[in-house]
Amino acid sequence: MIDSLLKNADPVIAAALDRALSGKDISTDDAVALFDSIGLEMNLTMMVADELRRRTVGDNVTYVVNRNINFTNVCIKQCGFCAFSRDFREEEGYFLPTEEIVKRAQEASSLGATEVCIQAGLPPKMDGNLYVNICRAVKKELPDVHIHAFSPEEVMYGAIRSETPMPEYLKELKEAGVGSLPGTAAEILDQNLRDVISPGRISVKDWVAVIKQAHALGIPTTSTIMYGHIETSRHKAEHIALLREIQKETHGFTEFVPLSFVHTEAPMYSHATVANVRSGAGGSEVIKMHAVARIMLNNHLPNIQVSWVKEGARMSQLLLAAGANDFGGTLINESISTAAGSQHGQLMKPKEIRRLIRSAGRMPAQRSTTYRTLKVFSDEKEDQESALDSADPSRFGSYHQLIKLDKFRYKDAKKDRI
Repeated sequence: MIDSLLKNADPVIAAALDRALSGKDISTDDAVALFDSIGLEMNLTMMVADELRRRTVGDNVTYVVNRNINFTNVCIKQCGFCAFSRDFREEEGYFLPTEEIVKRAQEASSLGATEVCIQAGLPPKMDGNLYVNICRAVKKELPDVHIHAFSPEEVMYGAIRSETPMPEYLKELKEAGVGSLPGTAAEILDQNLRDVISPGRISVKDWVAVIKQAHALGIPTTSTIMYGHIETSRHKAEHIALLREIQKETHGFTEFVPLSFVHTEAPMYSHATVANVRSGAGGSEVIKMHAVARIMLNNHLPNIQVSWVKEGARMSQLLLAAGANDFGGTLINESISTAAGSQHGQLMKPKEIRRLIRSAGRMPAQRSTTYRTLKVFSDEKEDQESALDSADPSRFGSYHQLIKLDKFRYKDAKKDRI
């Protein structure tokens, strides 16, 4: 069916999709054309992505049971897209002490989580040993929990604050218990664009260097993109092409996660600090992002994740027919997108994830952080409610509650901070 439709498509698009179906990598120019496609050509892009997904990873859709722990929102950077961070002088700045981080990790583990994802702002005068000490404390109490923690920006900040060379600092994190790094802080890997939306943010050169050094030390990472703001199709294509080249060299990425820009509370949109900022990606753009990512990365990086907290349940289901094969995590506490204005919640329970996967005609499977299959839920009758499924979400609190608590005020926190 695809072959017959390709005969009626734009020749450039048809040739690019035919190359992909033949198992070849498409070029950056091909990807730009796919990103710009509409109508039949867009539908074909989606169909080819779905076919490549089927060939490469089959019909299982994976997810991980995890908890996000964003231990502080105080940050020395002022990125235009971030509504999560606060200046250290603001009343809404908070800082969770290490014992609270451990407590939240223990609670997650007791509810079946296999991963804790630890990320935060970059607080001024931070103790250079903080990240290492957090990992040691969590691992002491929970040796079997996977610590997925610290973006390349955070790793670089920790190395600077501890006055430790980057390779040595990464080794310290690994020895302390870090199992993998989130490939966030990538946004768009184009320096000119980064200088507009996040001046002072980690440079493209440094982001790539941290990622490659982590991979060389056997620390896997995810990879991401943030789109729907001022970037072009060329920016998106070149970003994914760069990730593809890194993956071909290191084989260290576990997944690719497209993250659409949540504009509502983002300063560069709400305060018009950056010209011509779009109000996030439209539905067609979201579909094409996942589809083109599958087509570009399929030969090298088989896992394309949807972000339900960005896109919502219904769009996430649709993206499973556009090349995606992973539903992400339960999250439990999602703060960053929520702060920016996302309305899709902070927790998605495992049973709901499985229901959405099944209703999209696919098979749910729980995985580890590094994509080891833990359980395939082939029989819905055996799909028993877990402790997390029966938990009251209100027990976990929310970002909007956290920033109002006197208990964790940054301006009052001394221990761990400096």
